[in-house]
Amino acid sequence: MDSETLLKELEEVGTAQNRKIYARHGVGEKMFGISFKILRQKQKEFKGEHELALELWETGYHEARLLAAMIADPKKMKSETAEAWMQDLNNYVQTDEFSSLVGRTSFAQEKMEAWTQSDEEWIGRAGWHLLASIAQQDQTLPDQFFAAFLERIEKEIHMRKNRVRDGMNTALIAIGIRNPVLTAQAMIVAEKIGKVDVDHGQTSCKTPDAVDYIEKTLAYRKKKKI
Repeated sequence: MDSETLLKELEEVGTAQNRKIYARHGVGEKMFGISFKILRQKQKEFKGEHELALELWETGYHEARLLAAMIADPKKMKSETAEAWMQDLNNYVQTDEFSSLVGRTSFAQEKMEAWTQSDEEWIGRAGWHLLASIAQQDQTLPDQFFAAFLERIEKEIHMRKNRVRDGMNTALIAIGIRNPVLTAQAMIVAEKIGKVDVDHGQTSCKTPDAVDYIEKTLAYRKKKKI
């Protein structure tokens, strides 16, 4: 299927109610209002169709870009393409889906280290979400690697931009549930920084308390092993 035909299909299943919800989450006007359930169905249908993903992203439509990030082949994704897509990010929903894609590429760590240094809100958020992905997926990295980022989180989190703070909190939690050594270090950092204030706009979303989230996740894991 070509991107033009797929775009028409996407437009037909969008709803006014979803558009209102997405607007409250910071999505701009160029959207259809498609549920994530439908997008995940399309993901299964077109997964790995990299050329289609590239075409979808270029349309500029919110859901088309989400689907592009969902179906793109991480093995075919180029570093330059990731940089170009990153410059287009304009809301946290796109940013997080995009980060999930980059997290499966060979250049994930390289991008994470660069993007976590950025003062731009969406680039910074993408970088910290990448770190969270790496903490969960890459078991080859030593604890010292993550300890350095815990130090940065402690020093920087309250000074960074709104959605970057949220991303840093996510990374803190991901590092905190990686292993017992990092759990102890992450809990100390979480207690030092205290509450992380994030403006979630006109939504009911809340930023999780890192200490509470880490404790509950570890307790759940322990229970599953019994």
